[in-house]
Amino acid sequence: MIGFEYASSSPSPASSAVVVAVEFWRHSPGWGWSTAVALLFILLWHYSRRCSLVSPFRRLNGPSGISPLSQPSNPQNRVSEIVSDDDLKFLIDNLEENPDELERWELVTERRSDTVFYTAKSCKPKNAPLKYLSITVFEDCSPEFLRDFYMDNDYRKLWDKTVTAFEQLEVDRSNGTEMGQIIKKFPLLTAREYVLAWRLWKGSDSSFYCFTKECEHPLAPRQRKFVRVKYFRSGWRIRKVPGKNASEIRMFHQEDASLNVDMAKLAFSKGIWSYICKMDIAFRRYSSVSHSRQDSAVGALSLIQKVPPGLDNLNRNNRSQTSATPSFRQGHQSTEEIKQSEKLLRRLSKKTLVTGVILIGGVLCLTRGNPALGAKVATAYIMTKLGKRGASSGQSLQHR
Repeated sequence: MIGFEYASSSPSPASSAVVVAVEFWRHSPGWGWSTAVALLFILLWHYSRRCSLVSPFRRLNGPSGISPLSQPSNPQNRVSEIVSDDDLKFLIDNLEENPDELERWELVTERRSDTVFYTAKSCKPKNAPLKYLSITVFEDCSPEFLRDFYMDNDYRKLWDKTVTAFEQLEVDRSNGTEMGQIIKKFPLLTAREYVLAWRLWKGSDSSFYCFTKECEHPLAPRQRKFVRVKYFRSGWRIRKVPGKNASEIRMFHQEDASLNVDMAKLAFSKGIWSYICKMDIAFRRYSSVSHSRQDSAVGALSLIQKVPPGLDNLNRNNRSQTSATPSFRQGHQSTEEIKQSEKLLRRLSKKTLVTGVILIGGVLCLTRGNPALGAKVATAYIMTKLGKRGASSGQSLQHR
């Protein structure tokens, strides 16, 4: 599906936090009495939170589990109005960094192999979810083939093991808008549910655009066993790399999946390259059989629209001002930026780290996961807080 490389690498913060907690547990001898107190605290906390959170959750969902926006009588829920040409303009405007804005973009990662190149930057707007901009270049492929690969949801379920379910909900043949429901599993966390609408356009320069956003649909009522992603804006542009037998996909992505921002960013930087390599392997194996099977289906791909003339001119102006793959020309500078970015990530504040640890411990308890591991994780949080206070006291004495 569209833009899921960002979500697919996000389970890692939970795994990273658990690893940190377990390592702290193993290397902290002499804490027997503290462990007993911590476990008692966690037990009391677990049941108090369970009593205070579970009942309100059930009342909010109600018997039907269908939100008001899901009712067919709502005129705003018509498929043709969900994704419009205004969304395409929003995508074109956000596919490039705007130096005039106050937003500060930071390089997250930049990697390459013999067949694929990837670079990504992130930006945290005020009072809004984290934004990503990325460029992926696939060697020896056409834009059409890359487009078909990205839009093949059935094939994605075969190679992307985080996608556990996909169902097409509705297609608007008048403007090519497609709606679907996707379920993604998150290790140690509740699975996320995406109810999305997307639409494709083709420019006069043979570039392709896709924009996706969250929506509601009566065939996808809210379920207690999933966390519904409430905000999702993602889109890409696929085009040929000038002078090379390669195609690039430039992507904008912004979503709120109810994950800790700093931990999700750290997990993304550590896990995205592995995901891209897995995607590249699947891309090279994408057969003509899968391709032909998708062509016979009715969806956004078979109902692709033309980019409106005004937006097509805007696209050409942006293309003339920016290179397709600027990082290829600035390899040394990008490498230095990567090193600085990795140092910043390694210096991620202890406060953020321990907050993520206790979050995972709480989730494990509330979701009836492994109670022993949940207790260890939460205990690690307490031990870390005690150690932090001791270290702070030691530093203050040294400065006196």
